[in-house]
Amino acid sequence: MSRDHERELTRRALIKWSIATGVALGVSQTRILEILDRHGGRGIAEAASANPTKRSVHLRGVNGGIAWFTLLWPHNAIAAAAGSNSNTTWPFAAAQTRKITGTGGELTLGPNTPFANLEPNRQMTVFMAGSNEAHTDKPVTITRSLNGNSLFAIMSALQQASPTVIPMINVNNFDLGTAPGAPRAAVVPTGDDIVGLFNSAASRAGGLLEKAKYAGHADLYRAHYETLAALNRASNRPTTHAAYATARSAAAFLGRNLAKELEITPADLSAYGIDGTMRPEVAAIGRTLIVAAKAFQLRLASSVVLPTLDDDPHGAFQDIPTLNNTTAGLKRVLDAFLADLGNRKDPITNTPLSDEIVMTIEGDTPKTPLDRTQWLDPTPANSNWMYVYGGGKLKTGWFGGITPNGTTTGFNPTTGASTAYNGDLQAKAAVGAVAYAVTRGDIRAVQDFTRLDISGLIV
Repeated sequence: MSRDHERELTRRALIKWSIATGVALGVSQTRILEILDRHGGRGIAEAASANPTKRSVHLRGVNGGIAWFTLLWPHNAIAAAAGSNSNTTWPFAAAQTRKITGTGGELTLGPNTPFANLEPNRQMTVFMAGSNEAHTDKPVTITRSLNGNSLFAIMSALQQASPTVIPMINVNNFDLGTAPGAPRAAVVPTGDDIVGLFNSAASRAGGLLEKAKYAGHADLYRAHYETLAALNRASNRPTTHAAYATARSAAAFLGRNLAKELEITPADLSAYGIDGTMRPEVAAIGRTLIVAAKAFQLRLASSVVLPTLDDDPHGAFQDIPTLNNTTAGLKRVLDAFLADLGNRKDPITNTPLSDEIVMTIEGDTPKTPLDRTQWLDPTPANSNWMYVYGGGKLKTGWFGGITPNGTTTGFNPTTGASTAYNGDLQAKAAVGAVAYAVTRGDIRAVQDFTRLDISGLIV
C-alpha cells in the first residue's frame, strides 16, 4: 500500500514537472502529452490529460467584509421591501431591481450584481449556513463544518485528480485548515506575488540572468552551458552523457522566466476596469484574479484563496458615493474575470475556462440586512450565508433567507425546500455541494468527506 502511494506521488510529481517545464519551454499541452506517452507510458499520459475536476477561487470576506456582497446579491424579501422600508440594507429603487427564478430558488439582481446577464442555470447559488462570527479573520462555522475538515483543503484534495504545478495558492496567509490528501498551499502576501512563485531561480534578482553579462539573454546562458557540456563530452566518458542531457534541459528551463507568462499587462488592467478611480482594495482583488486566470489556463494552479475586503463597513450608508464605487468595482472585476476565463480555453479539453470554474464567497459576519444606520453585526437567528458560483452543477438562487421582520429560514438538503434554520447542518450541505461542483458531479468523490444527501441542491 505504501509502495503504491509512493508511486502515485512520484507519478504526480513527474506530471507536474512536465507541465511546468513544457510551459516554460513554450511546448504545447498536446505535445507534452505525446512526450509523456512516449517516455513515461500511456498511463501517465492519460493521467496528465485527465481533467476530472474544475479549478476554484475562494474569496474570504473577514472582519465584516463579506457584508459588501449582500449589496450585490440581497435577500429576496429584503430587496422586495426596500421601497416601503427605508432601513433595510438594499439601497436601490424597484426600477433598478429585477427578480429571476433560478433552478432552485429566486435571485434578486440589482445594478451592481455580477453575472446578471447569464442564463438562470448559471447564476449564483446562495446557501443560508453557519453562524455569525463577528469579528474574526478566521471564520470556521461554514468552512470547517465537515468533521473539522476545511472547505479549502477538501477542494484541493479533490483537485489532486487533475495535477497542477502548485495545487493551492493562499493569498494573505489565511489559516486554511486541513483535510486528508490535501497538499500544502503556497503562501504569498498579495496577488501580484503569485507571479513570483513561477519565477525561475536563474531569472531572479541576483541570479545568473540578472548579471550584466547575461541580463535579457537566456539564449547566451544556454549557449554558455552547452559549450561547457560539449567540452566535457569531448572527454568521451559515457558516464557523463546522461547527466548532461538532463542538465541541458534544466538549463533551458531556467533560461526562460515562467513568470513572464503571468505578468499583469496594461491591457489586463483595462479589461478589468482597474484605474485610478477604483477602490484600491477592490483593484487588489482584480489583480489577483488576472493572474489566477492565466495560471489556470497554463495548468499551473488549481485553486486560489484570496481576501476580499476587511473594512468592517458599519458606516457604509453614510457615504453613498464610496458605497457605489465599491459595489460597482466588485461587479466590474468579477464580470471581467468570468469574461477573461470565457476567452481562455483549457489546453486539453479546449473548453472555455468559464465552464471550468467554481467560486465561493464567505466570511465572518454578513451583518444584519435590517439596519442601514449602523449596519450592525448581529444577524437574525445568528445566521450566516455563503455565495457559490457552481458553473451549472448546482441549482441556483437562494436556499433559505431572511424577511424584513427577521424571520430566518434554512433549507432541506434533500429536497431544497425551505425549513427551519440549522446553520451547522446547512453548512455541511453547502460544503458538500461545492465539492460536488468542483468534481463535476462525482458524488462518490464527495462521499469521501460527507454522505449527507444533497439531492435538492445539485444538478
